[in-house]
Amino acid sequence: MITARVIRISEPGGVEVLRLDQSEIAEPGGSEVLVAVRAAGLNRADVLQRRGLYPAPPGYPQDIPGLEFAGEVVRVGPRARCYQPGDRVMGITAGGAMSTHLLARERELIPIPMRLSFAEAAAIPEVFLTAYDALLIQGGLRAGQAVLIHSIGSGVGSAALQLGLLAGAQVIGTSRSELKLETCRGLGLKHAVLVKDAAFARQVREQTEGRMAQLILDTVGGAYLGENIEALAPGGQIIVIGLLGGARGDLSLNSLLAKRASIHGSVLRSRSLEEKAALAQGFIRELLPRFESGELRPVIDRVMPMDSIQQAQRRMEQNLNFGKIVLQW
Repeated sequence: MITARVIRISEPGGVEVLRLDQSEIAEPGGSEVLVAVRAAGLNRADVLQRRGLYPAPPGYPQDIPGLEFAGEVVRVGPRARCYQPGDRVMGITAGGAMSTHLLARERELIPIPMRLSFAEAAAIPEVFLTAYDALLIQGGLRAGQAVLIHSIGSGVGSAALQLGLLAGAQVIGTSRSELKLETCRGLGLKHAVLVKDAAFARQVREQTEGRMAQLILDTVGGAYLGENIEALAPGGQIIVIGLLGGARGDLSLNSLLAKRASIHGSVLRSRSLEEKAALAQGFIRELLPRFESGELRPVIDRVMPMDSIQQAQRRMEQNLNFGKIVLQW
């Protein structure tokens, strides 16, 4: 067993329930890999877990947050073949990444490009895997299509913006913050929509000259449901990856039928190990070279020490961050 330092949720509540603690980590078995975590990205799921609203799946720690990490391989299990001690790796996990040590399955790990630091690498897995899966795998985004990305200034939003541009799509980004839209213009966003009173369909129509969006990546949920249908092109699809605006909304099935539209829900955390491994391997083949070349890059709001977890979560709750907040040991 290895004694690791961890961020512990003592009980559901405010940021004051987060504290530094210790936990025992088992030795790697089978194809497992023991990673010394150097940095971990902060996600809204961590905030919800702290509040007691989003528990980790069975088999993962309920009281240690963290869904993505970057670090160095320390030891490998007897059947591990892909990595050796000293290799730099990053990846996603269903919980427990805010620990100095973590057990991971080797096929879920992704090598860190030499040009990236541990902090930069920790800002990649959750947001880019989510955007890659939603836009390119599920959404089948193609060159020339219009894609509407809500909360474009978020971690997933800035990753989806880069992937949409890389695919040759017309990217339309929404935000309630003009400052965040302006910052996204620096990443290549040409079609920005400042959302007021949850209305944006008219502006999407203007931006696309009436074609509307073939694909919508929605982090908001219920509050945007009706407008999403209005903003959708015939035969288009909405992929819901977040519910910041509530889990319920009004939907006219007449509009859904008339547009031959579809709505899909997507989440990475509860997927099987096989699905996550397949996603990681596809990411390695298709996108990792883009990070090595610099075509894709993590967008980091700030890097903070791990013992500043309370301040970090408070910043995220106040929607002050643009891009990822990364915590490092």
